[in-house]
Amino acid sequence: MTSQTQTSPTVAAPVDGKPEYVLQISGLRTQFGTIDGTVKAVDGVSFEIKRGQTLGVVGESGCGKSVTAMSVMRLIERPGEIVAGSAKLNGTDLLSLSDKEMEATRGDRMAMIFQEPMTSLNPVFTCGDQITEALTLHMDMGRGEARRRAVEMLAKVGIPEPEQRAKQYPHELSGGMRQRVMIAMALSTEPELLIADEPTTALDVTIQAQILELMKELREQNDMAIMLITHDLGVVAEMADEVVVMYGGKVVERADAITIYERPHHAYTKGLLASIPKLGERRRRLDVIKGVVPNPLNLPAGCMFKRRCPVAMPVCDSMPPMRQLEGNHISRCWLEPDGSAPAVGAEATPEQAAAAAEEISIEPLVLPDPVQSDDKEPAS
Repeated sequence: MTSQTQTSPTVAAPVDGKPEYVLQISGLRTQFGTIDGTVKAVDGVSFEIKRGQTLGVVGESGCGKSVTAMSVMRLIERPGEIVAGSAKLNGTDLLSLSDKEMEATRGDRMAMIFQEPMTSLNPVFTCGDQITEALTLHMDMGRGEARRRAVEMLAKVGIPEPEQRAKQYPHELSGGMRQRVMIAMALSTEPELLIADEPTTALDVTIQAQILELMKELREQNDMAIMLITHDLGVVAEMADEVVVMYGGKVVERADAITIYERPHHAYTKGLLASIPKLGERRRRLDVIKGVVPNPLNLPAGCMFKRRCPVAMPVCDSMPPMRQLEGNHISRCWLEPDGSAPAVGAEATPEQAAAAAEEISIEPLVLPDPVQSDDKEPAS
């Protein structure tokens, strides 16, 4: 099959009056200004998630997974800045909404399970009150009904004595308990899109299985889309329909979960999968990817993985474009679709170099001016 440069996703036809894609990210770029220079934490990321689908986002720490999620939620703070691209929720560009409109959208149509529950929960309110507040704001429930729903959700995520736990403050609970409170809060409003950033990291395996089963159940019941960020490739195999592999702020490979596990193309994806211990296999040492993620202030020219890649070639000095291999399988690598290397000493053709450089051509993003609430004093 002849490889070709990936094109931007087209808007799918509505299904039952709703767009097929709950989330469409196109050319998203988020950067942080520092004293030493600009960090391109998310550099031209594009993908989409269908209704009722789970997309797994994997990669080492520092590859841009969490920053991508925070950009979609519009929670990037200075010195961070979203400088280009779009993130559409059911056709509405989240990056064009005012702050007030975005506040109404977060927690209602979209929700996020954060990686650090202690810094995400308010320490001066009880856990039950925090879930109750989300329900009264976004689900049009009375206080009593919302309180009952909060206790019910705490029970669903495996918290013992949920009525008692609802009266406790975050610091009175263990890390795993706080994580489950965050999950209960995110799932209680039945969002159209759930972004889960390492949702089961602090949980033991039995509770992890229970949480994943609950997420599956709610996904099927509400036709919810899930963006699952995790280091656990076992969780991805269990939950994800499609997988996005990120490295250095870019998507380097994407395909359905079966293809990623059975026929990975990019050397980085192969390295991640090779590092997983296998049942029944005896070996003295696990495989590892040599080296570390490159310094974002000193990224190498061309392919960012070339310094760690076991099959690096001269052509890797030029940035490879995203190429379609088969079906929905795309990869940012110069290797041929069958995994073979180009001719020795191969260099990128002018057309290939242009495709890589112009893969995403988007006007700089201009965010709306903040909306000053009437009930708040102007900032001094």
